[in-house]
Amino acid sequence: MNSTRLLYWGAQFAGWLFYSLLVLLSSYSENPKNVNNELYQDIFLFITVAITTTHIMRIIFIRLGWLNLKLKQLIPRILISSFLFSFIIILITRSIELVLNINSNETITFLKIFNATLSISVLLFFWNAMYFTFHFFTQSRKQEINNLALEASKNEFELNNLKTQLNPHFLFNSLNSIRALIEIEPQKAKNSITSLSSLLRKSLQIGKANLIPLKDEIELVKNYLELEKIRFEERLEYQLNISEECLNIELPPFSIQMLVENAIKHGISNLIDGGIIAIHCQSDSSKIQILVENTGKINTEIDLGIGIQNLRRRLAIQFNGKAEFSLTENNNIVSSIITLIKAN
Repeated sequence: MNSTRLLYWGAQFAGWLFYSLLVLLSSYSENPKNVNNELYQDIFLFITVAITTTHIMRIIFIRLGWLNLKLKQLIPRILISSFLFSFIIILITRSIELVLNINSNETITFLKIFNATLSISVLLFFWNAMYFTFHFFTQSRKQEINNLALEASKNEFELNNLKTQLNPHFLFNSLNSIRALIEIEPQKAKNSITSLSSLLRKSLQIGKANLIPLKDEIELVKNYLELEKIRFEERLEYQLNISEECLNIELPPFSIQMLVENAIKHGISNLIDGGIIAIHCQSDSSKIQILVENTGKINTEIDLGIGIQNLRRRLAIQFNGKAEFSLTENNNIVSSIITLIKAN
């Protein structure tokens, strides 16, 4: 028996027993002599018939599809069915009492039956109201859970899709760097291949995760920059300024590597004298800020590629709006800034 069914039967017995207790207290307060074996038999019979009838009523509601009706369609049906099943409860109860010779001295009239039916109708109306309210609440919760699961599945799929877009982008740029060395400096090309092999092995390891420590990302970036220095030689310099408290913060893999890659592609490679790439990370009580600076300018006519778009999307998914990315230029220095807002 699942938890919902157990809760249903528990509510059934508890609700009708509570009503029976009220009847006993009412009878006792009116006249203690009214509380006798005949009253106990009457109450037991009523509870048995009421539980059986309301359960059959519930089955009929499910078969008729009333659980899927809108409120304005449901209310008149509940009112009519409450009165109808109340009459059935009274009819069955009185018939059994006649057979078992319970309350045999009581005169049965149409008015008494009608009044008793109206009285029980109020109980059944509240029974239906609580049952449908619980059902709608349960369905709403299930729908909410399904929506969250669907959104999580969608986000997971999108993250995996974004990562598969980043890895080839990184690989193709590295191979282009090596290709330029093959005829000019074969030995450097061989060294580059060795570096690239180590780099790719590391990228495959961290690429399986949704978030990685910044120290692992920085290690990947250092390998990448050393590989690029073989091609750019003295035209490329880099600096790292990472505070101790930043090393274990987590962010999407290839985030910094992609920014460094863009800095070289759209900045350093377009300058005759080359330039400097500097990576900083500072943390305070409210936020963590990762800054990648490079010599150069932002050319609005140049498409910075899918990497920036993917980074923004990945930050939005992973940090639920508590991460920001900005790209600015000031005095021939391009700044790419990732800001992670700390939870209060």
